[in-house]
Amino acid sequence: MHLITNRNGVPLSLGISGANLHDSLGLQPLVRGIPPIRSRRRRPAKLHADKGYDYDHLRTWLRKRRIRHRIARKGIESSTRLGRHRWVVERTVSWLAGCRRLHRRYERMTEHFLAFVGIAAALISYRRLSK
Repeated sequence: MHLITNRNGVPLSLGISGANLHDSLGLQPLVRGIPPIRSRRRRPAKLHADKGYDYDHLRTWLRKRRIRHRIARKGIESSTRLGRHRWVVERTVSWLAGCRRLHRRYERMTEHFLAFVGIAAALISYRRLSK
């Protein structure tokens, strides 16, 4: 499961991929799946990612869309500096895992599982935004 959240942990975009698919292949569909924001900015300003997304083609793709990126580089940087931003995503994933239907993958059909993940994300968003 791939997930993009805002700073508060509200899921903005999520997707499902096979276990044998690299994480970096899911970044472009996730960023495209973020709905436009009703403000002066129509797209996210910054994207934080770990070393699994350290590819030049992803960096240039984000630059073309005027999204600043903070991606840890393999062999150069420590990924610990991104920890304070990544914990928000990890917390949201744990909230999703707390849903009984998603804890273990009961559904065989990908569309059904994605629908349940969407319902769980909507509940999380409602709870976070109603506070």
